Amino acid sequence: MKNLLIYSSLTGNTKMIAEAVAEVVPNCEIFAIEDAPEPETYGFIAIGYWVDRGLPDAKVLKYFEKIENKKVALFGTLGAYPDSEHGKECIEKSEALLKDTGKNNTVLGSFLCQGKVDPKLLKAMEKMQTNHPMTEERKARIEESKKHPNTQDCENAREMFRLFVEKI
Repeated sequence: MKNLLIYSSLTGNTKMIAEAVAEVVPNCEIFAIEDAPEPETYGFIAIGYWVDRGLPDAKVLKYFEKIENKKVALFGTLGAYPDSEHGKECIEKSEALLKDTGKNNTVLGSFLCQGKVDPKLLKAMEKMQTNHPMTEERKARIEESKKHPNTQDCENAREMFRLFVEKI
């Protein structure tokens, strides 16, 4: 059976991880979200997204609505540290959407890594100092995010998806 990998990428971060993941998913067809086929004919679906306000971006959320009775694994990129509380909440919320009652999906797991933040978003955040003050910690995190995803992030994604593939 064919497997599907779709991704949504704003800055190229998620596309980079998608290409790494595609290397280890057998019989995989890879598509940007804008060209993604209907999910019915695929056995396993890997879905990549960029985190927007703690959830997958809007295009991926819309695609989630189409997925039923599938084995699914997720991967995403975000400006925050993936092992932070925010990162953990992103994974939990994203997986919960696919496990929604009546969908009958099996979520095999998620991979999340840091990625550079869209410069337009950074400018918008500067204007919203009350919601997202530019603290020294935030500045340091944003600087660190510019280094990701990197070669090690890609290898970590491949390794995680090798484990997911064993379950399909």
